[in-house]
Amino acid sequence: MNTFMNPPELSRPNGFVHVATSTFTKTIMVSGQVAYDGQGRIVGVGDLGAQTHQVYANIETALKAAGASMRDVVKTVLFVRDLNPEKARIIREVRKAFLSADNPPASTMIGAASLAHHDLLLEVEAIAMVA
Repeated sequence: MNTFMNPPELSRPNGFVHVATSTFTKTIMVSGQVAYDGQGRIVGVGDLGAQTHQVYANIETALKAAGASMRDVVKTVLFVRDLNPEKARIIREVRKAFLSADNPPASTMIGAASLAHHDLLLEVEAIAMVA
C-alpha cells in the first residue's frame, strides 16, 4: 500500500505531499519525459501548459505499459527551464488533471537553464510503486 502524508510540523504543500511510503514490492521508474508526441515531434512549442499536458500524458502512457497508473506514483522530479512562480503555477494547474487531489506524490521542482532541446520547457521523472 502507498501512503501519503504531510507532517503537521511542516508547511502545507501546494500540489504535492512531503512524504510518501510504500509497502509494495514492484518499483517502476519512468525516465524524464518531455513534450514529444508519438512521432518524436515537440508538442506546444513556447506553450508551457501544452507541454505540461503532453509530459504527464507521456508519463501516464509509460506507467500503463508497466502495469501502473498515475495513482501509483509516489515521487516526481520536475526540471523546468527558467523556473519562476508563474511557470510553477501553470504546471501545478495542468498536472491537477493527472494527479490524485487527495494523495498527490512527493515532488521536487527544479529550475534548469536548459533541457535536451531548446524548445523543451519541462522534463518530469516519476517513480511508482505497485503490488
